[in-house]
Amino acid sequence: MREFDYQRAYDVAGAVALLDADPDTRFLGGGTNLVDLMKAGVERPARLVDIRELPLDRIESTPEGGLRIGATVTNGDLAAHPEVRRRYPALAQAVLAGASGQLRNMATVGGNLLQRTRCGYFTDVSRPCNKRVPGSGCPALTGEHRNHAILGASEHCAAVHPSDMGVALAAFDAVVHFETADGAGELPLADFYLPVGDTPHRETALPPGALITGVTLPPAPVAAHSRYRKVRERASYAFAIGSLAAALDIRDGVVREARLAFGAVASRPWRAAAAERVLTGAPAGAETYAAAADAELAAARPLPDNGYKVDLIRNLVVTVLTELAEETAR
Repeated sequence: MREFDYQRAYDVAGAVALLDADPDTRFLGGGTNLVDLMKAGVERPARLVDIRELPLDRIESTPEGGLRIGATVTNGDLAAHPEVRRRYPALAQAVLAGASGQLRNMATVGGNLLQRTRCGYFTDVSRPCNKRVPGSGCPALTGEHRNHAILGASEHCAAVHPSDMGVALAAFDAVVHFETADGAGELPLADFYLPVGDTPHRETALPPGALITGVTLPPAPVAAHSRYRKVRERASYAFAIGSLAAALDIRDGVVREARLAFGAVASRPWRAAAAERVLTGAPAGAETYAAAADAELAAARPLPDNGYKVDLIRNLVVTVLTELAEETAR
């Protein structure tokens, strides 16, 4: 690890000014991803600006009936918050499914959104990687890609986004708030992550020098009846090989509203809009759930060794929606 400067920021404007003065600066929240990447030589900032003392560590109800989550709220506090557990249970479940208790007590909401892929080619600086060195190639396409993307990939990158929390936020139409030297801004999570295309090194639509200040969840009554399910290769702390955030509203045997988002299948949390369209207004039941999954997965383009993810996600959709429907009927 090379030497770097360290400063602590106590107000948002001061933190943004430090980054604006030197683009080779990085904000440090919990450091659970950034510090690992610095040790591996992937990230080499000249200065770290510690933002843990910024007044961004609260979870509050919005006047519209949603929730505003500060960027420095820890994942542990987010999962334990009673209003998150009551109004958006899939979000609490997603956070608890990610990492260990020790990491959740350090990791922050803003940092979770910005975490980088765990693709082995990305984290190994001795190998080419278009995310790390644009134009150097993507060896995953012909190499090890069992846990890589089946949706939204390109010939330039097949890495997946590792966040569990982001999958649930995608299902509930979260909005990301940020601050720059030019003022405040916001991005719907649907627009926050950029498509891979031929620029996989450009991962988000955040403007240069931006500091994430929080995330807003709009009111969504359907979210109170939601679930997050994660499949991984071992039950202990591990990244997903496939996951699903789902919410379902059924009345008189008909699906009135559905929210679905997939994880570990694309470079970003994947909102399953095609599946939602099939579900809405259709009779509740396994046939409908399978048809919805098939509609979304029709766009899947698996690589030779990760086609299993298509069946995995399809089975997740049918299983989780069936469970949610059975709970409704009780």
